[in-house]
Amino acid sequence: MQTESIKQKAYHILDNLPEKATWDDLMYKIYVRQAIEAGIKDSNKGRTVDVKEVRKRFGLTK
Repeated sequence: MQTESIKQKAYHILDNLPEKATWDDLMYKIYVRQAIEAGIKDSNKGRTVDVKEVRKRFGLTK
């Protein structure tokens, strides 16, 4: 399985934006893509925290 290059990913994002998209729309899409990829990478490396621990740290119940 060949992975996409950054340029290919960027072109894919651009191709899927509506014609009237703004710079903010583009920046948001790039930010979301980067955040998702970073989260997947962290998860694959076992850098996660159980939801129960997160709730405990923030004083949340249930």
